[in-house]
Amino acid sequence: MDILALNKITYGLFVLTAWDDKEKVNGCIVNTLMQVTVSPNSVALAVNKQNLTHDMIMNGKEFCASVISEKADFSIFQRFGMQSGRDVDKFDGYENVAKDSEGGIYVTENTNAYIHGKVINTVDLGTHTMFIAQIVDANILSDDTSMTYSYYHEHVKPKPVIEKAKQDENNEEAPAGKWVCKICGYVHEGEELSEDFICPWCKHPASDFEYVTV
Repeated sequence: MDILALNKITYGLFVLTAWDDKEKVNGCIVNTLMQVTVSPNSVALAVNKQNLTHDMIMNGKEFCASVISEKADFSIFQRFGMQSGRDVDKFDGYENVAKDSEGGIYVTENTNAYIHGKVINTVDLGTHTMFIAQIVDANILSDDTSMTYSYYHEHVKPKPVIEKAKQDENNEEAPAGKWVCKICGYVHEGEELSEDFICPWCKHPASDFEYVTV
């Protein structure tokens, strides 16, 4: 089985934001948002339970999803997808945000629309929770093309750089190796990778890593 076949699914990329009554705001990158009904307008969204944003949505029962456009560069994924809101304030010094008519907080930089949803149901998916939400506000921010997951992998995500080991003429030992996440490019140092290893960047399991010799 080639898990990379999933990259061909035409889903987009979003900055998912949530907030609480203490005015704390957090966000993460998601790629599993879809409209499920028109009347009433509602969406389904799956979020990894390890994300702080997940817990904030569970508590506050609402979120905003900002649609990332093709003008975005890798920095937006580094800020919102490759560090944890439990360790850093992702919005510290970040001014590219605004509030909608319902008080929802969305990202204005390199996005072309936002959708504000209020949760009406949840489904436990094991590692993720699916939130079913009714749309309470939404607006178009630009005419820029939405970035797909495939476009991100082809044009935005840096290719993993594996440095070649320097071997002198007398070193005939087998070259060392590293484990590279096929989803986001994270490199795990070491010869062994435990079966329960989770990528710290994209939260994908060990089965999505490949061993690369250097």
